[in-house]
Amino acid sequence: MSESSPQGILVCDKPQGLSSHGVVSRIRRWYGTKKVGHAGTLDPMATGVLVLGLGRGTKLLTYITGVSKTYLATIRLGSSTPTDDADSGPDCFAVPADLATVDTPAIEAAVAKLRGPIDQVPSAVSAIKVDGKRSYARVRAGEDVQLKARRVEISSFEIIDIRFSAADGHIDVDVEVDCSSGTYVRALARDIGTDLGVYGHLTALRRTRVGDFELDQAVTLPADLDTAPPALMPLAEAARTFLPVVTVRTEQAIALMQGKVVATEGSSASADSVVAVICDDVLVSVAEVRRDGGLKSLTAFAIDLA
Repeated sequence: MSESSPQGILVCDKPQGLSSHGVVSRIRRWYGTKKVGHAGTLDPMATGVLVLGLGRGTKLLTYITGVSKTYLATIRLGSSTPTDDADSGPDCFAVPADLATVDTPAIEAAVAKLRGPIDQVPSAVSAIKVDGKRSYARVRAGEDVQLKARRVEISSFEIIDIRFSAADGHIDVDVEVDCSSGTYVRALARDIGTDLGVYGHLTALRRTRVGDFELDQAVTLPADLDTAPPALMPLAEAARTFLPVVTVRTEQAIALMQGKVVATEGSSASADSVVAVICDDVLVSVAEVRRDGGLKSLTAFAIDLA
């Protein structure tokens, strides 16, 4: 890979109707490079923060994927869809009399049950692999897929607005969700609908935060990719947003990239933690702090320190 090729992190505002892979394809054309990846898929219906890595930035994506996220969403009560969102049409509908009994306290109580650590069954139409094959592919092939529950953390789940449209056969609930990586917001909509006995799915989803990467940092993809692309966020700057930092001298950086254990000096990083190792404002490595205080590289970033 040429040193003149793009290197860094890009925070993108994914448009509706485009898959995360579709965004990657556009970014490849926009920056003229094949080395592009993303951290954390957004469904085609969803919009908002999608963090991309270019060049050596793809190595950093592994560590970005696991950070917490924030979403704005609209949950529609009164019907469900095969995908638990608006990417498919409703196939089950609430009995009007049952929907008429759903009031604000009932919705608030259902939301409250999903705060904190919960065991969530992901949506069957998801990218989770079952015996080596994507769950959504098995569902589309006609299989009955039953996924296992996973522990996730819903640190905040707040209702913004409730709009009752019983005459139209639905109730729309706008919410904001702070959650751990691996949480399916559309599964929250499904489970609230199930709890209330009236079905539920998402009609809108916008990711506003990935770790410390915020929506106001995000770049909008232009219609014309002949437009000059913006400068990328340097890897050291990006790593500082979600990892503790340990600064080393040049000789330590070289040793670390050679696979050697390097002693830390004056670092407050705790044992077994993962840190960004920076030398002269350049990201050298993502490393683990050993129990003896030494640093052991987990992912080295090939750079010239001569």
